[in-house]
Amino acid sequence: MIRLMLLCCLLSSLVVSAQTVDQHIYSGNKLYAKGDYKAAAVEYQKAYSAKKSREAQYNLGNALYQQKDYEKATKQFEEAAKNSKDRSIRSFSNHNIGNSYLEQKKYDEAIDYYKQSLKVNPNSADTKYNLAYAQKMKQQQDQQKKKDDKDQKDQKNQQNQQQQDQQKKDQQQKDQQKNDPKQSQQEEEKQGDKPQSMPSKLTKEQANQLLNALNQEEKKLREKKDKVGGPPVKLDKDW
Repeated sequence: MIRLMLLCCLLSSLVVSAQTVDQHIYSGNKLYAKGDYKAAAVEYQKAYSAKKSREAQYNLGNALYQQKDYEKATKQFEEAAKNSKDRSIRSFSNHNIGNSYLEQKKYDEAIDYYKQSLKVNPNSADTKYNLAYAQKMKQQQDQQKKKDDKDQKDQKNQQNQQQQDQQKKDQQQKDQQKNDPKQSQQEEEKQGDKPQSMPSKLTKEQANQLLNALNQEEKKLREKKDKVGGPPVKLDKDW
């Protein structure tokens, strides 16, 4: 009798627990449909905490995915795919892990999980399409990387060539200056930007005439100076 009562209590507890899980999943689904993914995630988490429901865990992954929290979403999908006995949950979980990596442009990982999904459900048209898309994006990514590497290499080679040409030019100038000291001196004068003295174009006779004219002008100035001065004025005392 006691065993029967215990069994009835256990069954009743399981029924209440199942109803609680279903209620949280139902509420989560309604919130998810409205686009309130954050609140939906809370309901799914409650359902999973009440009972290790892989359906709730898979739905939690979807709600996190919609919030672009791909790292946490992937964790939920991986757990669901690993522990669920439901083939559809395993297939969908791997498919959505591929989607998470695709959003992050991690195409190698996305391709791998799409293939895992197809192992469980080979007839999934959506997974086949996403796999082909990921492979195409991977090809474009590889081509772009090769192009970027080539451009970077060409730019580096061009810089090295310019540097070598400049070094060669500098060495040629040094060798030329070493072999022709006169030209080296001329180059130094040009680099120093020193003013050059201009030779006089006056003849000797013109120079003498100019000197005499200057002497005459100086003599006139002295005579004029002497005429301006006069005898000092004597002041009478007022005492």
